[in-house]
Amino acid sequence: MSRMTVNGRPVEYLMDEDTPLLWALRDASNLTGTKYGCGNGDCGACMVHVDGVALRACLITIAEAEGRFVTTIEGLSRDRSHPLQQAMVAEQAIQCGFCTPGIVMAAAALLADNPAPDEAAIKAAIPNICRCGVYPRLIRAVERAGRVARRQERVTAAPAPGVEAADAAREEPALTPPEA
Repeated sequence: MSRMTVNGRPVEYLMDEDTPLLWALRDASNLTGTKYGCGNGDCGACMVHVDGVALRACLITIAEAEGRFVTTIEGLSRDRSHPLQQAMVAEQAIQCGFCTPGIVMAAAALLADNPAPDEAAIKAAIPNICRCGVYPRLIRAVERAGRVARRQERVTAAPAPGVEAADAAREEPALTPPEA
């Protein structure tokens, strides 16, 4: 039995303690934004934050995550309004989308530590593999998200389905749901 906080909520997994965190998140918590890619830590598709650090969920067991704070792509922003998510859309840095959650999580950890990373820092902090090859656009998106976080720029990208554009671009969540 392993206990931790996942996306701000206490969770107790009644699974073998050697179960990779990836499978606990996907199978027991139905947080399927964390993707299974290679299973050996090479691709980064399963990247999550553990105590604010970007880690590959396929390489950490639930026993190792005991008592820690885990954030998945679902916990980064409920309505996809995080500056990085908006910048990824605005810079067209998403192709098939499979690797995107892991890339966003790696980049979000970088921006939390360094809101003005240069290209070398971005490349070093995001080891994820993208088979679609969005790397140049990815770098522009991370740089742009950093400017947004530093309030030097505002990004307006297509919002998630069901979210009004004006609400997605707000700096604070909307207080009332959009009218249908």
